[in-house]
Amino acid sequence: MPERLYGIRHHGPGSARALVQELDRQRPTIVLIEGPPEADDLVRWAADPGLEPPVALLGYATDDPRRSAFWPFAVFSPEWQAIRWAVRNEVPVRFFDLPYAYRLTDARAPAKPPAAAASTPPPSTAATDHPAGISHAAGTSAPDPSAGGLPAVPTSDDGSGDDASPGDQPAPATPPFSSGSPDADGVRPAGRVRPVDPIGELARAAGYDDPERWWEDVVEHRGMPAFEAIAEAMAAIRETSPEDPEDLVREAYMRTVLRDVRRTHENIAVVCGAWHVPALARKVTAKDDAALLKGRKKAKVAFTWVPWTYGRLASWSGYGAGVRSPGWYHHLFTAGGDVVPRWLVDAAGVLRAEGVPTSSAHVIEATRLAEALAALRGRPLAGLAEVTEAAEAVMCDGEPLRAELIGRRLVVGERLGGVPDEMPAVPLARDLSAQQRAVRLKPEALERVLELDLRRDIDRARSRLLHRMRAIGVPWGEPETARRGTGTFREQWRLRWLPDFAVQLVEGSMYGTTVVAAATTKVTDGAREAATLGDVTALVEVCLLAELGDAFPPVLAALDTRAALDSDINHLMAAIPALARTLRYGDVRQTDVSGLATVTASLLTRVCAGLPAAVGSLSDEAAQELRGYVDGVHQAVGLLDDEELRERWLGTLASVSRRPGLHGLLAGRLTRLLLDAGRLDTEEARRRLRLPLTVGTPPAHGAAWVEGFLAGGGLLLVHDDALLELIDGWLADIPAEAFGDVLPLLRRTFGAFATGERRAIGERVAGGPGPSQAEPLVLDHDRAAQVLPTLSALLGREIG
Repeated sequence: MPERLYGIRHHGPGSARALVQELDRQRPTIVLIEGPPEADDLVRWAADPGLEPPVALLGYATDDPRRSAFWPFAVFSPEWQAIRWAVRNEVPVRFFDLPYAYRLTDARAPAKPPAAAASTPPPSTAATDHPAGISHAAGTSAPDPSAGGLPAVPTSDDGSGDDASPGDQPAPATPPFSSGSPDADGVRPAGRVRPVDPIGELARAAGYDDPERWWEDVVEHRGMPAFEAIAEAMAAIRETSPEDPEDLVREAYMRTVLRDVRRTHENIAVVCGAWHVPALARKVTAKDDAALLKGRKKAKVAFTWVPWTYGRLASWSGYGAGVRSPGWYHHLFTAGGDVVPRWLVDAAGVLRAEGVPTSSAHVIEATRLAEALAALRGRPLAGLAEVTEAAEAVMCDGEPLRAELIGRRLVVGERLGGVPDEMPAVPLARDLSAQQRAVRLKPEALERVLELDLRRDIDRARSRLLHRMRAIGVPWGEPETARRGTGTFREQWRLRWLPDFAVQLVEGSMYGTTVVAAATTKVTDGAREAATLGDVTALVEVCLLAELGDAFPPVLAALDTRAALDSDINHLMAAIPALARTLRYGDVRQTDVSGLATVTASLLTRVCAGLPAAVGSLSDEAAQELRGYVDGVHQAVGLLDDEELRERWLGTLASVSRRPGLHGLLAGRLTRLLLDAGRLDTEEARRRLRLPLTVGTPPAHGAAWVEGFLAGGGLLLVHDDALLELIDGWLADIPAEAFGDVLPLLRRTFGAFATGERRAIGERVAGGPGPSQAEPLVLDHDRAAQVLPTLSALLGREIG
């Protein structure tokens, strides 16, 4: 035969090195690689230095981008090295697996093996091959030299990109898989896994209980080509293994392409999963292969290169063809000599960056220990297990958390690949790339915190871009709302770029060709289809934060319409906080919010009118929900610089708090809000507290009242002796048989206090000194007045 078959393992550095050596010896005139043939035109980009692995081929249906799959490459992937060798030597390259377009439409019954192949079990699909022996559900994946050339990673049907069990590797025990017909998209239905793990079988035959370690010892650490030996082993295993019908179709297509190439080339290199080698070397007639492929339809698909990460290359991510330690394999492939000491030097750097003192003596002793462990275990070279144990014992002082840090940073790694700016992509992706450069915000695989000051133009532009991306459905950044407080100029984000966002950008392109256009259309459509008033008000805030001026009028119109039709008091109260934030912070972003104040005032008026009727005869769950809405509206009213609305709201609270039969949780909460607002004096608050705590009142009612009153902080008890004495006495008088009923409420109330507050209350109850016993506090009013101009400028209102 004019071809040479190279059976490789996915993402195996030993296979990659040996493959390059063999290609240099053979000097083929064409290279066939197992992968989607629709991506042939993208191979030329491998010569561009901007295409930096890890990267992946993204294939998707043009009519529904959610039906998509990835084919990842690392620098140590044999397929990537074959492509790079061919491009460097100006040798033609073709992918010759079953087209992805067939898989999106293939709903036929499983194929039957051709006559000539009846004695041998079927091969496997590039998107779905045999398991690696160790179940993904257990969090590991054994190495698999039989893995097919390019494992597809189908995304989930909602476009979230959760890795399915594609590739010539094991499927998870309960794998997620992409939408489409059964057995399509290069993914097996849940529960279908390849019945044999060839590497696991070979490892057991060699006396190993860990296939990963066997593969390292036999291939990775010896550095010698083993293609013929592995092919013979695969043939022997397939002789006795059950068939997988999906493999037959793929291998029939591969043989068909191989026959065509033989007509024009006499020196062919075929790079494929070692599991397929016996099937491709077998004599099968063209008629039998054509029968398997007859009648198959094609869908319309598109392909491009996208960045990938080592985290998504790891087996624990759900990627069926993943490896346990992509960072370690990257090191094996790129380090050259002195693999162990170089690795431990990098580990020392990780520890030093976290403030752990690590000297060169640590590295030397860890290297000696790793090599000694390898010698004791009869291994040709210290592997990942030995260097990990040595690092933990010598450099980490036996601390598991430090070892986990090394594992996260080095063993797996979070390297993010890159693609050239000129790479063909949907216009939305190109516009995003241009905006990322404009605001100097580079996508990174590692999570990082970004602090923004909205008074700076570049930070405001960054905030605008991140909010627009969230509006499109690409959560590149998550705002840290807990850190924002009530400030107007500061934002804190947690940023992390995921490979799945490439699919979501393709989906978002149906809304527009630019980020602002897509976000505007998405928000406008969302306002038109919103089911509740709260949904619309959330979009009002999105318009403000993302500065979507064109979306604001239709969203405001939808808000006005929905507010007029919605009579549910909970919906009305849920809508107010977002509107208040929009009005309060609108001036910071220079957004015109005229007209919104009228809508907000109207909603608050309706809430004030409907709240008295809504508080009657509430269950515990309903009271808890309503209390949350009341707190939200109360905070929102505090943001509004409108004294008339504030008086109206506080008057409503005062009226409702006096209603008989009010649920204890609400009664306590309203009393606390009125006390904090200066509408009740301390004596009146004490009087109200005594009522539910008197003898004869059910303890559960009193506990609910206390929970509502003390929610939000316990400083009141620290500074008010009478209140503390009252609650302490009530707790002491609760009957033993009723204490178990009120304990959860009390634990929830006091457990929410800050540690310092709980400590201070405990000291007061134990008889420690209180504020009343301390020296009186003397205030210097003249010094305090000096900060009032600055506070007025910061808060935007006159103080004094």
